Amino acid sequence: MTPPTTIKRGTPAFIRANIAFFLAAFATFASLYSVQPLLPIFAEQFGLDAGASSLALSATTATLAIALLLASWVSDRLGRRTLMVWAILLTAGLGLLLPLAPNWASLIAIRTLIGLTLSGLPAVAMVYLAEEMDPDALGFSMGLYIGGTAIGGMAGRLVSGILADSLGWRPALAILGAAIAIAALIVVLLLPKPHNSARNRLSVRDLTRLIGLQFHDKGLPWLFLSAFLLMGSFVTLYNYAGFRLALPPFSMSHTAISAIFVVYLLGSFSSAWAGGLAQRLGRRKVFWAMVLTMAVGVFLTIVPSTPVIIAGLAIATIGYFAAHGIASAWVARRALVGRAQASAIYLFAYYLGSSVLGTLGGYAWVAWGWTGVMLVSGGAIVAAMLVAIRLMALPPLPIAEKPAEPPAGL
Repeated sequence: MTPPTTIKRGTPAFIRANIAFFLAAFATFASLYSVQPLLPIFAEQFGLDAGASSLALSATTATLAIALLLASWVSDRLGRRTLMVWAILLTAGLGLLLPLAPNWASLIAIRTLIGLTLSGLPAVAMVYLAEEMDPDALGFSMGLYIGGTAIGGMAGRLVSGILADSLGWRPALAILGAAIAIAALIVVLLLPKPHNSARNRLSVRDLTRLIGLQFHDKGLPWLFLSAFLLMGSFVTLYNYAGFRLALPPFSMSHTAISAIFVVYLLGSFSSAWAGGLAQRLGRRKVFWAMVLTMAVGVFLTIVPSTPVIIAGLAIATIGYFAAHGIASAWVARRALVGRAQASAIYLFAYYLGSSVLGTLGGYAWVAWGWTGVMLVSGGAIVAAMLVAIRLMALPPLPIAEKPAEPPAGL
């Protein structure tokens, strides 16, 4: 049998793959989070409260969470690259339509469809990297991909927020949509053809069984729960920081508030750094420290001081992206059967946390202000710390952590 061909560090394929995945992550998360700094603008223009305006983001993440489970099944049938190419192109097209939405209902409808098309990329990206990258290259590539999500999320928020302050939200989203479309075309041109992806035409019954198998592992369910809690805490924190900072005594402009998202660059660096650190020291040892770092940042935002709040957001961002990068790679390597389904469940929990806790945080903000936001975001990060401590005691796998596909007819 011919040994599998993996993408090794320093090769042309390694460079092409990393550029493609970095831009894919950029386009995906710029599309997803471009509306986050616009939530106060939507609330004002469409006559909504904070909880209702958050649907511009929550509708997308909720649809994305559900679609991710089916996306993994589709990728097994169509192939990883095919699904990713169509996902990013359709997302770019919908992004160009978004500024043309005539009313709130149509805007939410387009954002819901974006959640559907977006699902094809994050559901497959981590699986593709785990299957195609040489083990020595996986940590770096996974970290760089997560870093791309950080920069994409930052750019989407920063560009839309600053331009909306001077041009209005429609021109802002149009300009951002054009940039995302260009990135999507580059991804299509550079993304290498996979060599190690097995196409399994699973029935719905087989898909259901594969999903169920992931919960038999002693570690994966805890990693899924950590995804829900970390993402829910993080999105809640950022969703309503803008509402808070726009009010006295801060009274910051939309441009100034959007500029805070520059701290996402710290997340880009921390994810790649933590990925390499976890390979050297072990995921268990590094993961809990990154969750603790995020918790420190979350609770610093309680202090009613602009510099301290910004510092808290920066520290939370560093910890969040580092923890998410480690957990993503951990799931991809620990799932010995049904890797695509394991990654899909992780991302399902991830975006479900964004949707559920992000919206809940809006109503907590309306009822109790920043104290309410801390009850949601702070409560979630405390729970995530308990999960991280539980993972410290996780026994190692009885066999080498290498990928395996289920036998035919499972």
